[in-house]
Amino acid sequence: MLQEVTIFLINFVATFLATPFVSRKLRELGFVGVDVHKKEKPTIPEMGGIAMLIGLIVSVSVAMILLREGTLLLTSFLFTVLVAGIVGLADDVFVLNARVKPVLLLFAGLPILIMRTYMPHPILPFVGAARLTIVYPLIIPVAISVCANAVNMMDPFNGVMAGSNIIATTALLISALLLNRGEGIILSLILLGSLIPFFYFNRYPSKIFSGDIGSLTVGAAYGAIAILGRLEVVAVVAFIPQIMNAFYGLSTLGRLYERREVSRPISILDDGRLTANSDPSAPITLARLILAKGPLSEKDAIKVFYALSFISSVFAIITALFTMVSI
Repeated sequence: MLQEVTIFLINFVATFLATPFVSRKLRELGFVGVDVHKKEKPTIPEMGGIAMLIGLIVSVSVAMILLREGTLLLTSFLFTVLVAGIVGLADDVFVLNARVKPVLLLFAGLPILIMRTYMPHPILPFVGAARLTIVYPLIIPVAISVCANAVNMMDPFNGVMAGSNIIATTALLISALLLNRGEGIILSLILLGSLIPFFYFNRYPSKIFSGDIGSLTVGAAYGAIAILGRLEVVAVVAFIPQIMNAFYGLSTLGRLYERREVSRPISILDDGRLTANSDPSAPITLARLILAKGPLSEKDAIKVFYALSFISSVFAIITALFTMVSI
């Protein structure tokens, strides 16, 4: 376990040091966005996910040296994350079509397929291992793309993307410890090693935004942990808020969409509180539903997101306990 903790700490330090450096460079280069949920409309450096990607690359490289028996699995994880990160970078710089981006993200699942680092027998609570020898490989690229897009779609307020995924990934880590899944333990620690220090700068009020390079990288990493760590069912349960948010948005408009193409689901009042947009053409999102009962400050709305993630993560851990019965 000492090696795993060492890898986590190296990632933590690398990301913590890289984030302010990346932030300064992004501002100098003009890669900034407006924090639309603040009355003052401050400009914040975007594409901060570059710092998380740096941390992930460093930590996986160190893990390959310390954990030689897991080199192939770590390599497939790293390339999955890199492909998603490249797609995110392209989206941040060039703004990809809403239909093209999910297709490109299918390629992020190919390293796992090509290197055959998956087990096509997901373990279900009370049932045991399911035989999905033919179907499972086909699901992998779709699962990675869906996870990446779902995380990308649930980034409404300062720190929500990073914070909610810290909670969900912690649930994966605890579940991996309970189920003795070594791969799940190390990969969860690697992702947390990037998320936690980045969250320090991204939390309310944000000093840096993750950009699509950050959210797509995190989502793909989460999906890869579920597959490589054999934590599929647990990961789905912990991911319920992201799934709900994506479902509401897609079912409202009936198609994939870019946030820039539609009316914002959230409006800001004169007193700085946030309220659901009354425009019927605005997509229904989890943020809009949370604010449907009445206006909230951004800080309070963020707390609701964290609470939902925490509840889902508790159920995910309970699911892991039930899964232990099947092993």
